[in-house]
Amino acid sequence: MTCDHLPDAAALDSRLQALLLHHEIESFNARYAQVLDEQRLADWTDMFTEDALYVVLSRENFDRGLPVGLIYCESKRMIHDRAFALMETSMFAPRYLRHIIGNQLVLSAESNGTVKSRANYVVLQVLLDRPDATLHQVGVYYDVFRRVGGTLKLAERRCVYDNLLVPNALCIPV
Repeated sequence: MTCDHLPDAAALDSRLQALLLHHEIESFNARYAQVLDEQRLADWTDMFTEDALYVVLSRENFDRGLPVGLIYCESKRMIHDRAFALMETSMFAPRYLRHIIGNQLVLSAESNGTVKSRANYVVLQVLLDRPDATLHQVGVYYDVFRRVGGTLKLAERRCVYDNLLVPNALCIPV
């Protein structure tokens, strides 16, 4: 009896590696959403490499190749400064946010541990003085991950939002 329908060992190993990488990115994004939903911004900054780029920009600017965005941080230090400012000095109406991340795609995985991926995101917002949740932002993450000490971290996250206006202030990162 032969098993002609089964893939060879090398193909199976490659597919398993791809599946494990996809799961690792999906788990990373689940933790990312949880940390932001719980407003644990110090933990959020730890998800980036030291030389990370974090940008939140409109679809219009992204499509035109314009780098200007609502948030533009060129290093983990800048990301940390933004988080510190939000936690310690900013005043905004109390709110709950829910980050929903899905449809992850691994675009490439290089031998040096760099992984490019994309995922859709939705951020819902509930202001404590209002009865309904509102759509705060919807868009796509364009990511570059790098392994640091065996763990995936964000070397680059471009949050490209599709809605024309972002209601209220962008208090908590996306």
